[in-house]
Amino acid sequence: MPLNSRIISSLVFVAGLAHVGSCTVGLWGQCGGSSYSGDTTCESGSKCVALNDWFWQCQPSGSATTTTTTSSSSKTTTTSCSSTTTTTTTTSGGSTPTGCSNFVRTSGQKFTLGGSTFTVVGTNAYWLAQKTPTQADLDKAFADIAATGATTVRTWGFNEVTSASGTYYQSWSGSTPTINYGSNGLQKFDQVIASAKAHGLKLIVALTNNWQDYGGMDVYVKQIANSDNHDLFYTNSNVIQAFKNYIAVWVNRYKNEPTILAWELANEPRCHGTTGTWTGTCTTSTITQWVQNIGSYIKGLDSCHLVGIGDEGMGLNGDGTYPYTAYEGLDFPTNLAISSIDFGTAHLYPSQWGATSDPVGWGSQWITNHYTVQKQLNKPVILEEFGVTSSQYSTYQTWLSTVVSSGLAGDLIWQAGSTLSGGQTPQDGYAIFPSDSTYQLLTQHAAALKARG
Repeated sequence: MPLNSRIISSLVFVAGLAHVGSCTVGLWGQCGGSSYSGDTTCESGSKCVALNDWFWQCQPSGSATTTTTTSSSSKTTTTSCSSTTTTTTTTSGGSTPTGCSNFVRTSGQKFTLGGSTFTVVGTNAYWLAQKTPTQADLDKAFADIAATGATTVRTWGFNEVTSASGTYYQSWSGSTPTINYGSNGLQKFDQVIASAKAHGLKLIVALTNNWQDYGGMDVYVKQIANSDNHDLFYTNSNVIQAFKNYIAVWVNRYKNEPTILAWELANEPRCHGTTGTWTGTCTTSTITQWVQNIGSYIKGLDSCHLVGIGDEGMGLNGDGTYPYTAYEGLDFPTNLAISSIDFGTAHLYPSQWGATSDPVGWGSQWITNHYTVQKQLNKPVILEEFGVTSSQYSTYQTWLSTVVSSGLAGDLIWQAGSTLSGGQTPQDGYAIFPSDSTYQLLTQHAAALKARG
């Protein structure tokens, strides 16, 4: 989601730090799983239990043992601490889990549904729960989106508040969060799902925000750790557990709902947040370890839905401009290779990122470079957000043509616009309304992307 404050005028390059294990995993912590590279020894009084291929957990020694089905391929993970080396064998699968046939899945570089290619094309509409006062408004918004030939909508599964108002999902009193199950909480999101389903659309749901809009990471850190240090969202054990508790509410409520295409760990996770407070200890290894932790946790709760990171695709080989660097703590290829992450995401705002000499050409190369990683890792990658506020038609025409020709798996524009009973939905300079010429371009593009297969 674009914010002017995200423009970085000077860069401070931070070297990645190698993970240094403590050699003992606390109760309920992760101790194994496919591609897990952390510590594997549980603290005294607990044992490592395999919940599934992705997530092994330290549980009390007296708890019942959970077993998993072993696949034909296995992977060995080795971690070192001082002079001791521990080796664990984990399994890696690839087939669709039992009971998931009506969910969107992945097969190599493609998304699939019921054994056929599913084309991810559509839009972002973060405001669906918050800015649609009536059911008729919600249906109108989805109808406007569906009319372009869209298949997929990305929206927010978060709103952290310290004073209840409007539609929100979690309120905080000191360090204690309370889930809002009411008509202006999760019941409202039930309506979002029902309307999406009625209009033949799938949802990608982001579970927190790197930025202060609708709460997000800094609310957890402030309420629990009484700090403005953005880094703590990724490293403070109490914050991580509170986020997992929130995730569990959403995932368990909707784990059997195939209208949801995927869960996303966050919207645009970075070492830096809105507050700008940063200790300098957050590096690529910090966020990669967090992605492994949270991604595996979600897979442990829900084996049917896909999982993405929701990141901007930063940190990969390129021309050396800011988005290609590791400055924000992101390593796109490494994070996409994590076994619990099913697909990759890239965002595209060259003007905000300082790539102003040829933003259109720069954007096309950004798309092509992410396709290269898609091909190398054999996982689909989507251009999940993209936007300019001027020359929209010509710019998008070039970028969308590049998506089709490059082989990138799909795209979602930032963002959808509709005129509802209370007026227009949020217009941040990027929104595309049905009366706009670019709306017709999106319609043509959806048909072309589907035809490509």
